[in-house]
Amino acid sequence: MNRGDLIVRRFGLLFFGSALSFLASILPTVTAHAEYPDRPIKIVVPFAADGPTDVVTRIVAARMEQTLKQKIQIENVTGAGGTTAATLVARAFPDGYTLIAGHMGTHAAAVPLYPKLAYHPLKNFEPVGLLAGTPILILARKDFPAANLKEFISYVKANTDRLNVAHAGVGSVSYSSCELLNSLLKIRPTGVPYPGTGPAMSALIEGQVDYMCDQIVNAVPPIKSGAIKAYSIATPERSASLPDVPTVKEAGLPEFQAQAWNAIFAPKHTPAPIVAKLNAAISEALDDEAVRKRLLDLGSIIPKTPDRTPTALTALVTSEIAKWTPVLKPITN
Repeated sequence: MNRGDLIVRRFGLLFFGSALSFLASILPTVTAHAEYPDRPIKIVVPFAADGPTDVVTRIVAARMEQTLKQKIQIENVTGAGGTTAATLVARAFPDGYTLIAGHMGTHAAAVPLYPKLAYHPLKNFEPVGLLAGTPILILARKDFPAANLKEFISYVKANTDRLNVAHAGVGSVSYSSCELLNSLLKIRPTGVPYPGTGPAMSALIEGQVDYMCDQIVNAVPPIKSGAIKAYSIATPERSASLPDVPTVKEAGLPEFQAQAWNAIFAPKHTPAPIVAKLNAAISEALDDEAVRKRLLDLGSIIPKTPDRTPTALTALVTSEIAKWTPVLKPITN
């Protein structure tokens, strides 16, 4: 065999080996699309257990298991207002087995609040589907010396230096929504961070902090039991779960409008067929009467069918980043 034949033969073997390697890499992926899921799925919740995002995710995920015929494991990863968990999931392998329950904080408010954010909500994630909307409430410890929102506003303006406000970390929903409230009232109380709004709510119930802004899912039970005070809900209409709590417009602060949301996201480049299966499972869960009752009893707003698509979630994230950037960016300057 001459030198030329040897080179051709080696090149051919190299090409054949590369082709086999390429086929070996894509065949499992192609097969996985049809078989997905064939093992448990993990949804990372970026806050401590028992907070609003955790509760909503567990309710919906339990029903998704029936559709997907696989166990869904919930993993709580706390830190940095939810961005620690979001960063981990953004870097996960995009095979549909590691997802995140993102929300207004991790996928909107974090953009202006963290100039060196390790991910971008629109560039590093595939939107899967919206789970629920969650109105924001202005809350205080049960012995806070104000009977209504107008008295609350007067009191916090006069006693700002003595007050503290609980939140679940910079960039969280509780942090961002109360930053909006505080900016409207032109006050700067002391912020007290917790690993989630579950622990923050416990601190409020125990009287360790003065007030907070929180999602309704976390607040209904302690409000109804009298463990905390609710001054108003930051939506145009009252909630059927808390019919006695006035809207911010009724209570005298109409400019404070804030509503959170929770949604499922996958790492960027997760195959479209997998995203579609997950989205269908979410939609089936939201149509289930038992799921709907549990979410509605907690004050959640269940998205209508057109609002559950990945495209609709992309539009929501885009609009939310635009909404919160001018409110929160001055804080980092």
